[in-house]
Amino acid sequence: MINKKLIRELLNESACSHNEKKKSSCDKPKPGATSGGCAFEGAQIALFPYADAVHLVHAPATCIGASWETRATPTSWEGENNVVMGYSTDITTNDVIFGGHKKLEASIEYIVAHKNPKALFIYETCVTAMIGDDMDNIASRMQEKYGIPMVVVHSPGFVGGKNLGSRLGGEAVLHQLIGTKEPQEIHPFGINLIGEYNVTGDMWQYTPILEKIGIKIVSTLAGDGRIENIQMAHSAKLNVIVCAKSLITLTRKMQEKYNIPYISVSFYGKRDTTNAIMSIVNAFGDAQLIANAQKIIQEKEAKLEERLAPYREILHGKKAILNTGGNKSWSIASALQDIGIEVVATSIRKSTLEDIEIAKEYVKILMKNPAQEQAQLIDEHQVDLLLAGGRSLYTAIKKRVAFVDVNQEKKISYGAYGGLENLAIDVVRAIENPVFKIVGTKAPWEQ
Repeated sequence: MINKKLIRELLNESACSHNEKKKSSCDKPKPGATSGGCAFEGAQIALFPYADAVHLVHAPATCIGASWETRATPTSWEGENNVVMGYSTDITTNDVIFGGHKKLEASIEYIVAHKNPKALFIYETCVTAMIGDDMDNIASRMQEKYGIPMVVVHSPGFVGGKNLGSRLGGEAVLHQLIGTKEPQEIHPFGINLIGEYNVTGDMWQYTPILEKIGIKIVSTLAGDGRIENIQMAHSAKLNVIVCAKSLITLTRKMQEKYNIPYISVSFYGKRDTTNAIMSIVNAFGDAQLIANAQKIIQEKEAKLEERLAPYREILHGKKAILNTGGNKSWSIASALQDIGIEVVATSIRKSTLEDIEIAKEYVKILMKNPAQEQAQLIDEHQVDLLLAGGRSLYTAIKKRVAFVDVNQEKKISYGAYGGLENLAIDVVRAIENPVFKIVGTKAPWEQ
């Protein structure tokens, strides 16, 4: 069942920098204001990349209809990727009246028999929270019967937005998975990647570099993750939050429970990737590890600069507006600046207060209502490029400026050194594409 005390704690996370002086809610829900993503959606996004688990939504089928696996989160898991298909108990009116516990039990039994998962994530949603199904009791009995973890995620949409949902997902993993399995050996430089979802393979851009330096990835939450690895996450020596500040509660509690310190980094752009790597190795304080990192970084940066040179010539003096959400409001701005683009403005509509403070260091103009502001700013600053989600494509067409989709539906990685080159290629292709200038002109019969 929903823990009201836990919800209050997560809404007022003590580790959030903006709560140090003022006790303000990070993600306080407002009636009718969850259209940008509810707690259930945040929880499922945080946990989906576990491809060796099955994700079962105890709800009417419509709960997963519009939000299932909207991100491209590739996995190296060699077995069946259970994330591709959504599983729902399909609660109906009869179940609301008489209870949906029988459907939940039958669904679990079917999944175990036909999919052989390493674990089940069972999501509570608005309807099942209101009818009061005892999901914890059912999951406990099924776990004892089948011998695999049954992780209940209490994430009904009405408790708050996406950020709160991510924290609820983190709470479920912390209390039901982490620490339930011991490793054969403990690596002296083992880390957990927290808040890295491997969207379009972002983490695969930098994890080989970390491993070459001598860092071991113990587990990830949850990009290309494995249930067995997250069970042993308590054996890591450092937690690394990758952009997603919503999971800072998890890292704070792991520090309190397992004495694992944490740092927060970004792997977008050359500067931030280098800073991220050095922050990780400096946290261990090992001289040889630091020397390895400096040598490899120098090699990577030199090769990157050679590859970026022709793109920098084309992008010199170009101006852009960035309309995306969360940590991307500043992390992608940093990457754009690294390839020679001036970022005129960025959107902070879906950013946390901490993200906003960081964004101020990169960009002067912060858009609170980008749908109304971006068109005017394009004209005022003679912007060449708009980077946003698909809905802003029409603004770019009307203003006859180049457009690049950088939201979660993007098809290629922009992470780390290799991703920065991908970003430069996509930006150059957009700027040199004549369609954006042609499509905004009048048709021949309108001349």
